[in-house]
Amino acid sequence: MPLDSTDAPDQEDKPSGREAMGRFLRVSLRYWREDAARQAWLLTGAVLVLVLLTLANQIAINSWNRFFFDALDTKNAHSLLIGVGIIAGLAVAASAIAVVMVHMRMRLQVRWRQWLTRRLIGYWLSDRRFYQLTIVGGDDVNPEYRIADDTRMATEPVVDFAIGLLTAVLSAVAFLGILWAVGGGIDLTLGGSSFHLPGYMVWAAVIYSGIASAAMVLIGQPLIARVDDKNAGEAQFRYELTRVRESAETIALIGGDEDERARLETTLGGLVKKWLRVVNQQARMTWVLNGNSVLAPVVPLLLGAPKYLSGQLTLGELMQVAAAFLQVQTALNWLVDNSIRLAEWHASAQRVGALQAALAALDRNIGEGAGDTIVLGTSPDDKIRIENLSIAHRSGKLLIADAEVVIEPGERVLVKGESGSGKSTMIRAMAGLWPWGSGQILRPEGADVAFMPQRPYIPLGSLRHALVYPVSETERDDATIREALHKTGLDHLIERLDDEDQWARILSGGEQQRVAFARLLINKPDVIIMDEATSALDELSQARVMDFLSNELAGTTVISVGHRPGLEAYHTREISLVRAPGEVHAHAQQKRYRFARNLWGALRGR
Repeated sequence: MPLDSTDAPDQEDKPSGREAMGRFLRVSLRYWREDAARQAWLLTGAVLVLVLLTLANQIAINSWNRFFFDALDTKNAHSLLIGVGIIAGLAVAASAIAVVMVHMRMRLQVRWRQWLTRRLIGYWLSDRRFYQLTIVGGDDVNPEYRIADDTRMATEPVVDFAIGLLTAVLSAVAFLGILWAVGGGIDLTLGGSSFHLPGYMVWAAVIYSGIASAAMVLIGQPLIARVDDKNAGEAQFRYELTRVRESAETIALIGGDEDERARLETTLGGLVKKWLRVVNQQARMTWVLNGNSVLAPVVPLLLGAPKYLSGQLTLGELMQVAAAFLQVQTALNWLVDNSIRLAEWHASAQRVGALQAALAALDRNIGEGAGDTIVLGTSPDDKIRIENLSIAHRSGKLLIADAEVVIEPGERVLVKGESGSGKSTMIRAMAGLWPWGSGQILRPEGADVAFMPQRPYIPLGSLRHALVYPVSETERDDATIREALHKTGLDHLIERLDDEDQWARILSGGEQQRVAFARLLINKPDVIIMDEATSALDELSQARVMDFLSNELAGTTVISVGHRPGLEAYHTREISLVRAPGEVHAHAQQKRYRFARNLWGALRGR
């Protein structure tokens, strides 16, 4: 289901914090309304019951304070022993409730995160959004970080906050009632006039909490923006480190170590400055937090001391009132005590909402209402038809205009043209990756299309998995896989079929391209779309693998981009993208080869 694509912002700019937060809440709270609603409400109901049991236990402990300290004041040993037994039972009950609460709370957190993460991954990976987002969103979107880390940090604290806030509200109501009933009123003299103030401990608790909360809000207000800025800096630093790891060989070969070091030092320096701003803000807030932790237990004792000394309160009642006052402080200062965690959560939730907004904006930009887009449809016959195809850059600049091509089943078409004429973009459009432009690309119904980029994708897992990807390993027999490795010159890998390793690093560029050709022999697709798929191969290896297209995959339609000499021999037709004088876009011109010759046998016999 789309992530509120109809609510996408009208501009392509990064959504405001309020917009991102609103989007996050709209999507994430569907956990309680859609397919997992029953599970969500069962866990939520269990947590609610446990909150009520926890509160009941706290009220019982508060009453125990009165009973125990009154027995202590009267030196009643029998009552003291009874009190010890009662508190032992209450401790066991509190522990049992807490254990069950941990189970229910964490299960709710994990299941909610799982639901939201699955939803984001499914939407991100469907309809090629993961590819198009790299073009539209840029590198700063960092979807992998937002899905893996920010989703966790945006959902887990919400459960804690909900439990804490509900507990705080219920505790405030319950213990304010105890303060009113047990603390009673007090007679005051002001300016020669005497008056009675009922429930004076209640008013004192509310005023004290109000002062502490106001001070924390005033001091901590900038923290949310600074935490968000810090998280964005962390994501950028992680992204730059990942780029260095992925491009390690290239950087080492060209001697870019110092340049990369300087860039990372600059980014790290900026990140440290952002962290220090957060540290400074939290240090200011600690003044209020620590001061409150010291004063809160003392204030009720000072306020109740006059009534205790005058005999209006027993020692047990004084201790009960002090414990109730502390519970009220904890409840009323809940927002203060959790302000730092709230800031962290707010920043993460905004980042998840920003990713949702980017995906929704992507749908808006290339979907209905976004103007013309390239239509990828079904051909009325078994031919590939390109009809009135114009391909544009995302900025609107026209790359290819009004292309008309019909490709017969089993044809091998070579796409050529000068650099920047749109060859690779045309291939991506035919593979369904590039929607910007107009016209139609019609493919045979049910055709299995294999796309081969210049740098093949080698998935994680065993070599067998990489060879059959993206189908299941159980769908391809062992003999077929071994034969494909032999034919592509990868015999040395046959004994390592079931080894799990970092194959994308272990295999050379040429070996990876031969793995991609072995994958073709194993899966036998109906259409192959290649973009410089032999660029890392020597002439002999290129001849060997391309010969498969003429012999073992004779019925497969092949469309490829390539610059290397000799590729014409393996194709039956050529499409050249040519710029006419004075034009910024290219037109497709076609040339049919009279024959396709087999070089593999000739080269092998040298």
